[in-house]
Amino acid sequence: MTIIRHGLSIGIERVDNDFFLSLKVTGKLTHEDYEKITPMIDAALDGIDDPKIKAYIDGSEFEGWELRAAWDDLKLGLKRGGEFEKIAIFGNKKWQEYSAKVGSWFISGEVKYFENEDEALNWLREGNE
Repeated sequence: MTIIRHGLSIGIERVDNDFFLSLKVTGKLTHEDYEKITPMIDAALDGIDDPKIKAYIDGSEFEGWELRAAWDDLKLGLKRGGEFEKIAIFGNKKWQEYSAKVGSWFISGEVKYFENEDEALNWLREGNE
């Protein structure tokens, strides 16, 4: 029997008013995945005045979205896009680089794609030292 893994694992760390959001995306995301992750993100950010979020997305095992999940991702970007200061996307597929460029249209901060994990993390930390 084949086991199919998919979903998001999330970590959130707060330093003063800065949030560091870490996401590991595995497999092909579904609408059900977003039904779980969206309330977690909302709960972490609700009640915070003017949050400035820096996010690290590990897409090295990401295979894409189901159609409804892609819509969920867009809605999340529109809802929370103004709260992101920087998003570093670590991946290994050309379409991920294009997705990062499209995603930047819906985010007020900077979005950059990296094929090197250390470069992605260092870019997020710039200005915090």
